[in-house]
Amino acid sequence: MKGTNKTVNVVTLGCSKNLVDSERVLAMLSKAGFKAYHQTSDPTDIVIVNTCGFIGDAKEESVNTILEFCEARKRGEISHLYVMGCLSERYREELREEIAEVDRYYGKYDWNSIVEDLSHDCGSCSVSDPDYGRIITTPSHHAYIKISEGCNRFCAFCAIPLITGRHHSRPMEEIGAEVEGLAKNGVKEFNIIAQDLSSYGLDIYKEHRLAQLIDSLADIEGVERIRLHYAYPADFPMDILDVMARRKNVCKYLDIALQHISDKVLTNMRRHIDAGQTRSLLAEIRRRVPGIHIRTTLMVGFPGEDENDFQELMDFVREQRFERMGAFAYCEEEGTFAADNLPDIIPEDVKQDRLNRLMELQEEISLETQKEKEGKVLDVIIDAEEDDYYVGRTEFDSPEVDPEVLIKKGRELNPGDIIPVRITDALPFELIGEPAD
Repeated sequence: MKGTNKTVNVVTLGCSKNLVDSERVLAMLSKAGFKAYHQTSDPTDIVIVNTCGFIGDAKEESVNTILEFCEARKRGEISHLYVMGCLSERYREELREEIAEVDRYYGKYDWNSIVEDLSHDCGSCSVSDPDYGRIITTPSHHAYIKISEGCNRFCAFCAIPLITGRHHSRPMEEIGAEVEGLAKNGVKEFNIIAQDLSSYGLDIYKEHRLAQLIDSLADIEGVERIRLHYAYPADFPMDILDVMARRKNVCKYLDIALQHISDKVLTNMRRHIDAGQTRSLLAEIRRRVPGIHIRTTLMVGFPGEDENDFQELMDFVREQRFERMGAFAYCEEEGTFAADNLPDIIPEDVKQDRLNRLMELQEEISLETQKEKEGKVLDVIIDAEEDDYYVGRTEFDSPEVDPEVLIKKGRELNPGDIIPVRITDALPFELIGEPAD
């Protein structure tokens, strides 16, 4: 293969699922002879923007980023500009018409040709078969593993199925080979991601296979932590709970978006579950996996939500005391059932007030649950070193979104080390500790 001096900056916007795609693009670029970088601030010849199109703010950020690089191209700072990802999957023709300065647009699934096209456009190198490996951009001891794409749920507010299409699972053997390869290269912690973990396997195996998949991944040498993200509450695969309870390297952590608790709102949202079923599911999860930390996402201001519905949601949060919780205000997304059928008439200031009240309540709960860890010894994986302390996470904390543990310096530690830490103090979104061994 002929080499090239061309440099490429891959810019990732949005979620960890996008990051996985960017890591695959980086591997393909490197195999083709390009000097590929991720999110670099240094000058490069070529820029690839991997866009997000989930909600209004994300779409705006993606468009603004594209426009910024268009201006850079006009100034002669870059020679070529490519766009891929969710925004261009959904709005490719509109983008081509409005931002014609971009060399090529790709969607969510057709970017496998990006290296070949880029090579042709630049006249710089030849390309062999595409490489589906990854160049990990996260700290080398943890990685995201995407086990499926798409979603069949079609919730009233959500544009994801319009962008990603129907749910399709990756074969278990393929996922296992990826995890095994990463583990051999030093990755210890694997964050399992999908738009809908609960449906894994239904399309290709005609049955739930999440439990079987995770059980098999836990057997792989070098896999020290597995964490599950983005389960759906309806038709939840209960057998995964047995795996979580039995396997020490499967974190007692579950990210499961509930969105609301009012039956009226859940029906309008098309969530396929009611309040009683939601409470029963949560009780069973906690019964079968003692000590589990549940992360959820809730929405306020959905069309038709009145103050009584919101108070029901507040009471639900007080009752459940979620260890981890995020929330957002409803934003109408074109093409969804809600946008077409449920007028968005709740004033923005009312939505924001409800969001503030909900998050203030959660901060109180978070501090109380954090305080319960004081005096305990927890295994912590080291992520980074700062001037006065090391930064790490417990099994109950996912990278970037959950609390960190600040560990007082007493001996040398390295990223990826997993050590027992005695928790000495707790803040709402941080723990303070010291090595216990």
